[in-house]
Amino acid sequence: MSFPKNFTWGVAAAAYQIEGAWNVDGRAPSIWDDFTHQPGRIFEGHTGDVACDHYHRWKEDADLMQALGTKAYRLSLSWPRIQPQGTGKANAKGLAFYDRLIDGLLARGITPWVTLYHWDLPSALQRRGGFLNRDLVEWFGDYAALVASRLGDRVKHWMTFNEPPVIVGLGHQDGVFAPGLKLPFSDCLLAAHHLLMAHGRAVQALRAGCDGKVKVTIVHTSRERIPSSADPRDVEAARRDYFAATRRDMWNLAWWADPVFFGRYPEDGVKAFADAMPQIKTGDMKLVSQKVDLIGYNCYTGWPVRAAADGSAERVPNVHGFGDPRGTLPWLSVAPEAAYWAARFQTERYKLPLVFSENGFCNTDFVHLDGKVHDPQRIDFLTRYLRAIKRAVSEGVPVDGYFYWSVLDNFEWAEGYKDRFGLVHVDYQTQKRTPKDSYYWYRDVVATNGDTL
Repeated sequence: MSFPKNFTWGVAAAAYQIEGAWNVDGRAPSIWDDFTHQPGRIFEGHTGDVACDHYHRWKEDADLMQALGTKAYRLSLSWPRIQPQGTGKANAKGLAFYDRLIDGLLARGITPWVTLYHWDLPSALQRRGGFLNRDLVEWFGDYAALVASRLGDRVKHWMTFNEPPVIVGLGHQDGVFAPGLKLPFSDCLLAAHHLLMAHGRAVQALRAGCDGKVKVTIVHTSRERIPSSADPRDVEAARRDYFAATRRDMWNLAWWADPVFFGRYPEDGVKAFADAMPQIKTGDMKLVSQKVDLIGYNCYTGWPVRAAADGSAERVPNVHGFGDPRGTLPWLSVAPEAAYWAARFQTERYKLPLVFSENGFCNTDFVHLDGKVHDPQRIDFLTRYLRAIKRAVSEGVPVDGYFYWSVLDNFEWAEGYKDRFGLVHVDYQTQKRTPKDSYYWYRDVVATNGDTL
């Protein structure tokens, strides 16, 4: 069985990671500008000040996407470029940039899928408490309404937040991402509650402010549990562990997803976190659970588990033996079945189609002596993952789309420019773009709707 005829083949990127122009045309600082300008925070002192200079080179990048044959591009908007203070008056030049970009994509036959928030909170709002301030719900709702009024005549696919576990977990609990805080667990749960409410308010604003019907979701991520065998006990153990919400970190998928889809926090988590739960006011959960149209999910890796004697899941150590295949980031071990089980488990639980909003591989790509960028590991990685997704589709799992992360090499957060995810190589000194072997490979996948797999 092939992919559905209307399957969405896309690529993705995020504003802070590619745009640069951090203080140009009225843009104010974000928490990532502040964070990267603090000594010792980022690999070798890198910043996103210039990045891929996409702000000035977007036409070239859009041409590369058109030549790739991709029909969709998942981008994010820079909140401080649009609303420098996070509230109040819009920045006309910032909005004009996104007008040009959206129009340029549409003129090239590329559908924009727009993410409102990919981690770059305006610094002015962080000074007012950021995600710990309940006012964030209305700030974000107003921002969403502003964007909808300007772009909602052309943009029909929206994502509110990208990866809440990273926003709160890495940014507020572990302190390794902006804003670099290490807060008590109770404060993290409060920030999480405000984030979910802000998502709901944005859904309302997008539905009210856009022309015609729109598709809206939030983008989750986690780490997949892969059953170590087809034994139903192993499958059930993996499913239960995947949706368990008792670890005192921000990586409990159900803690984020259940409120959106079911209007309630998972019972096991509420019980486990009783000492740290935020006050939930009347109407909060109704706001959080505004209807969404699909599951947005970023899938990279996972680990195998089997059923222990008591039915609980136990991790299977070193499934590939020591030195298992992985990308240049230590967390990215190659686990293709993660994509199959992510799609199957989530669509079974939440009863909506799923779109892989990110999946990709980081490597040590460089321009070879022949002037080309050879990245066979990425091609192999993608072949394995896309075959796993194809398997899910063939079994009737409703997967509607796939976005490769990322179209360009870009600023990889705390790792700076060290790790490269792109289909297109970027020389950060000259800004020269060089399509990699994987770019041409993916072009053929898109052109044949996955038949080359």
